[in-house]
Amino acid sequence: MQARPDAEQTLHLILSRLDDMKAEETVTIDLRGKSSLTDYMVVTTGRANRHVAAIAENVMKGLHEAGIKDVRVEGLQNADWVLIDSGDVVVHVFRAEVREFYNLERMWSANEKPARKRS
Repeated sequence: MQARPDAEQTLHLILSRLDDMKAEETVTIDLRGKSSLTDYMVVTTGRANRHVAAIAENVMKGLHEAGIKDVRVEGLQNADWVLIDSGDVVVHVFRAEVREFYNLERMWSANEKPARKRS
């Protein structure tokens, strides 16, 4: 039985899957020491509902293949905003308009710049 990846390995896997799926404006927020819920939050954008769903499904597949079985997912049916909670890393995949409306990055990183940004 393979060991569960640590938070950094999980983050790397997720970011790699997002890059593979051409997710846009990916931001990683380091929450270690700031939240007891998770170590990292990743916020990214898909071009349309189908793209959002495809991105989320690809990330979930990668997590499952890595041995992370207790992944919780919300919003996949509508695919405006899909939340993927792997424990160590929480991923938010948005359509652009929905991401702009909720603006999670600003709320979680009010006093600092996001740790990593990829386009």
